Amino acid sequence: MSSHAQQAQTLVEALPYIQKFTGKTIVVKYGGNAMISEELRKAVMSDIILLSLVGIRVVVVHGGGPEISDMLKRLNHSTHFVDGLRYTDETTMEVVQSILCGKVNKNLVAQLNRLGGKAIGLCGMDGQLFQAVQLDEKYGLVGRITGVDPSAVESAIREGYIPVVSTVAQGMDADTAYNINADTAAAQLAAALDAEKLILLTDIRGLLRDPKDESTLIHEVHTYDVPKLIEEGVISGGMIPKMECCVEAIHGGVERVHVIDGRIPHSILIELLSDHGIGTMLKKEETL
Repeated sequence: MSSHAQQAQTLVEALPYIQKFTGKTIVVKYGGNAMISEELRKAVMSDIILLSLVGIRVVVVHGGGPEISDMLKRLNHSTHFVDGLRYTDETTMEVVQSILCGKVNKNLVAQLNRLGGKAIGLCGMDGQLFQAVQLDEKYGLVGRITGVDPSAVESAIREGYIPVVSTVAQGMDADTAYNINADTAAAQLAAALDAEKLILLTDIRGLLRDPKDESTLIHEVHTYDVPKLIEEGVISGGMIPKMECCVEAIHGGVERVHVIDGRIPHSILIELLSDHGIGTMLKKEETL
């Protein structure tokens, strides 16, 4: 088949998916290597713009761990993790807020705009988008989300913008901002927006039955499989909170959650608009 014919075939294959998702909301949690590598970042931005141009309402939720670590290192401020969450003292919180709501957020917005998108940056304190209380003293200023008010995001979408959201929350129990895990924030925002899909970009193929063997990818998981997979050790370490967020999103009304490999260029388009699908898809149990 000629390359032109292949291109046409790809577009024909994408058409039913575009028709299915036009007008629907899709939340993309963006982080990991896809954020660090220039080539991958461009591919992710292009995917998001394409989805937006065919009428899909895309919301981007981002982290920024490496940039936060870099800045703390420059300030000679030590950082450590408790149960996989960054211990956040007041200095760390100032850095988290300035890096996430400032540098990282605005750079992503600028890049989307430069590539022909129409993006706007929001942080979790804008319009009290994310409201939180302290999760536990042992983590410092890390928050547990108690409420999500998606009106600022919805209004940006209505105006034709791609909202880019950083995960810092407004403290409801103290005059402070809280650091929020980006997977958790993306899952809760997806539920509040009644999103069709939540896509988590990660640095692995998806959920692997054997973490050392990429050919053991589990393509589909029902929410009721998750506790058993945790018990068997298939879901372990940092994958536990990730999968729990996925389950939470589905219980909150999100139709499907996809954990996909952000190291593959255009993984979002392959997952959404082709017959091939990559990564692991979570869905709720079928009702009889």
